[in-house]
Amino acid sequence: MTEGPAGAEPTAQGPPAGSGASEGKAGSWLASDLPMVRVLGAIVAPTTVLTAILFYFGWSRAYWFYDYLGVDSTLLGLTTQDYLQLSVDGLFVPLTVAACAGLLLLWGRTLLRVRVATPAPGLLVPLMAGAGLLLCLNGVSRIFTETIFNRQLAIAPLSLACGVLLLVYAPHLSGVARPHWVAFLEWAVVFVLVGLSLFWAANDYSAAVGRSRARQFVAELPNAPDAVVYSARSLSLRAPSVRESRCQDPDAAYRFRYDGLKLVLRSGDQYLLLPRGWSRENGVALLLPMSDSLRLEFSPASVPEPARRPAC
Repeated sequence: MTEGPAGAEPTAQGPPAGSGASEGKAGSWLASDLPMVRVLGAIVAPTTVLTAILFYFGWSRAYWFYDYLGVDSTLLGLTTQDYLQLSVDGLFVPLTVAACAGLLLLWGRTLLRVRVATPAPGLLVPLMAGAGLLLCLNGVSRIFTETIFNRQLAIAPLSLACGVLLLVYAPHLSGVARPHWVAFLEWAVVFVLVGLSLFWAANDYSAAVGRSRARQFVAELPNAPDAVVYSARSLSLRAPSVRESRCQDPDAAYRFRYDGLKLVLRSGDQYLLLPRGWSRENGVALLLPMSDSLRLEFSPASVPEPARRPAC
């Protein structure tokens, strides 16, 4: 506040010269984006929604990992904690890419608002709209058929997301004013389509991670610790590299021994094992229930065979 002549009312001091225009632009930019920020916060904030999303991607990663081994993951009794831990492997790269892309879009939008003060040239808007339409068609086409343009990993969902953004941004460059309710509906449609596209892309990536991790696991299987299964009764295991030995001691609690196995997972009350020489062409996966009639022993794969043959 500044004091005027005697008897005059105090007057408010205005902002420094040159600051009003920049603050007005920043205020309008924030005001236009606040509804979208509120929508995002209302949808993403609840912990149950975030947990459900992580659970789904963890399930997808586990499903395709064990599908590569020929096992239905629903038989393994994996817990919610297991799926949440697995989701990190399938979501780390998509979340990182999405965050970086979001920052680039925000920075690019700010630069365009500063530099583009007049409507865009006549050819730019139709070209942008045409490119967006082609990208959307390429993304949607994956739902019905595979082509050389949409079969690669995450190409279809990313095409759909980019196409939607181009179609929405093209009218902005033309400088045509629109009612607020049209802008709000536009934001809602963009959020739904782009969100579903990113969800689709992350799901494809999570499935690819599951298959890739399974191939890596099989390649490293010979170096995994060896598992020896002892059983009170014959299990009649018939698999490549698996050898059954019968104990000659009549008082032995476990009369049958099975060598040549590798432990993949213990989940719930079950063991998932693979033969040492497992392959997708001739391998089988073994699912054994935990019980008092079974005993498992483990030894490093580097230990010579005679040194790891204890008595029954």
